[in-house]
Amino acid sequence: MKDATELPRSLLVLGGTSEIALATARRLIARRTRTVWLAGRPSVALENAAGSLRALGADVHTVAFDALDPESHETVLGKVFAEGPVDLVLLAFGILGDQAHDERDPARAVQVARTNYTGAVSAGLVAGGALQAQGHGSLVVLSAAAAERARRADFIYGSSKAGLDAFAQGLGDALHGTGAHVMVVRPGFVRTRRTAGRPRTPFATTPEAVATAIELGLRRGSETVWVPGALRFVMSALRHTPRPLFRRLGV
Repeated sequence: MKDATELPRSLLVLGGTSEIALATARRLIARRTRTVWLAGRPSVALENAAGSLRALGADVHTVAFDALDPESHETVLGKVFAEGPVDLVLLAFGILGDQAHDERDPARAVQVARTNYTGAVSAGLVAGGALQAQGHGSLVVLSAAAAERARRADFIYGSSKAGLDAFAQGLGDALHGTGAHVMVVRPGFVRTRRTAGRPRTPFATTPEAVATAIELGLRRGSETVWVPGALRFVMSALRHTPRPLFRRLGV
């Protein structure tokens, strides 16, 4: 069994074009990681992401993966694990949706839930089982500060992340003592191309800052990581705020 606090030599990214995931991959390649699998829907963006990591000296492979096709997850991920040990799985796929539109279009709201929660449950269970079978490795799940309490402004997205967060915590408890480790990462608003044009919120952060926090969390063997760290206390206060007052806050 390997030391859970040792940085990975091999990395599987589920959501291979995620800016947070790629910032994390770059940081880990600079430290110790030598083999990377980028899993996502085949696209020019996925190939470009792979090329950018190869330029850093890593052996990078792309894997066709669709979060919305859970029936394929066991086969797709099984092939990756069959090639050799995977030290770290980073579950980084997800969509923000558009709250104002999605409230009026249940099918679009369901798409957010299927991607952020249902797809993650399937992929998380497959990855967790594979890590347990090999006797070591970490599963890092990108949740969100929004998972702590559903807000009027983004309760569809927030509720999907709340489900993911609870699932990941439970999976971590289920895998405790097996050699496999689960770490939940809860960033606040992250400034990326995907969030460009959206109003910024307090405690906004960057993909690079999240990557730094992920590295530190792995070194410490953490189970939960907040980015920035102060959000832990802010969200704790909001979670316990009475609903009538919470509504008036307009958060």
